Amino acid sequence: MRRLVLLAAMVGARPAAAQIGLTIYNDGRVLVRRTLPNPLAAGMSTQRLALGVLDPASVFALDSGVAILGASYDESVDEQNTMRRAVGQTLKFWTGRNGRAGSSDADTVTATVLGVNPERFKLPNGQISFQRPGIPLYPAELVLTDPTLALALRANAARPALRVGYFTQGAAWNASYNVILGKSGARVNGTAAIPSASLRVSDAEVQLLAGTIGSAPGPRPRFEVMAAAKAMGDVAQGAAAEQQIGEAHLYTIPGKISLEPGVTTSVALFEPATAPWEKGFVVRGQLNYYGPLPQYGNDESQVPVEVWYTLKRQAKTPFGDLPLPMGSYRLYEPDDAGRLQLIGEASAGHVAPGTDVRLAAGTAFDLTATRVQMSYSTRRDSLRTIATADYRVTIKSAKDSAATVDVLEERGGEWSVLSSSVPPEKLSSTRTRFRVRVPGKGEVTLTYRVRVVW
Repeated sequence: MRRLVLLAAMVGARPAAAQIGLTIYNDGRVLVRRTLPNPLAAGMSTQRLALGVLDPASVFALDSGVAILGASYDESVDEQNTMRRAVGQTLKFWTGRNGRAGSSDADTVTATVLGVNPERFKLPNGQISFQRPGIPLYPAELVLTDPTLALALRANAARPALRVGYFTQGAAWNASYNVILGKSGARVNGTAAIPSASLRVSDAEVQLLAGTIGSAPGPRPRFEVMAAAKAMGDVAQGAAAEQQIGEAHLYTIPGKISLEPGVTTSVALFEPATAPWEKGFVVRGQLNYYGPLPQYGNDESQVPVEVWYTLKRQAKTPFGDLPLPMGSYRLYEPDDAGRLQLIGEASAGHVAPGTDVRLAAGTAFDLTATRVQMSYSTRRDSLRTIATADYRVTIKSAKDSAATVDVLEERGGEWSVLSSSVPPEKLSSTRTRFRVRVPGKGEVTLTYRVRVVW
């Protein structure tokens, strides 16, 4: 098991294994809960903690009997800020005349740091220089190897450890689903991928929160993204446990896992499930959603026939009762020899329990469609324009079996279908559907007239 290297204990504390829990959000925020082996005395105390990069405004005590009265956070680990800390102190500077830096006091000069921006140095003879007299040799206590947080605390009783929470970044997660389409149903597997950009932890309890969580504007911590080519460390055993919290859903990964920069860890979101599925075809309309109705030429234009798959999720079924976090779906279907082939890929937002999953997975190969505007006329009525147009959609099939294709027209504002060769279905005030049955190796022509007012 790798040792914990992200978070160090308080200066002067005895070495001990710290406990850490993470809640990772889709947007890259990470809520950290730490139990540090830092004993607290009753009353006032100051703790210096090396916790890595964090949002200092988010730090809070996990124990109700401990109050944070103030904090100071120094995240500057570069030389410019190390020189800032040296203001008022006398440093040694290596002149580079002999040997290597720090090899002999004969190779150094001293100077007192008077200020920065610009840098000013007082030499032993009393003169002031705006140039460094050499390469500065900083005392170790001036150099931060990790951002440092100083907390002023008040505890109502002595405690053997300090428990704090705070927000950092450097990791995120996303859901991915594999859907294997079979004759008797679809088999669905869901996993959560946790890529770590800069977060490094070992033996952490990890939870994943799915949902849209508001974020207040303001400065964010800076993170250095480090690449790493390492093998995956600890792998969670079994599926995550799910629960609702607030208006979101929380997934708790079993056991403890480790995160390394540049490494992606995956865990199952739920046990493999099965669901009925349907395939449908859609041809989009030509109406603008808002604004004037344009006039098109007389030439036919080819339009795509979209392929849609629907995973049916009835309530009171194992798959139907699952909340599905937003993510990507890969659809597979076996060929004649039983080998799985990728036939579509789509994304979907959060899907509540009992709600079907609809996936746009590409365009049909053996179904083609053309569209042409047959007529167009307009007239003015007071301050409005009223347009009437006729359309013809021809759908051809090279399939052996019949297929149903939905032709959808969507428009906001005042509009209506005046006549059509296939009965229109008004799905809403903005959407009308024509359900067209296309025979195998055949074609069907749909005609309809619309009236649009703007």
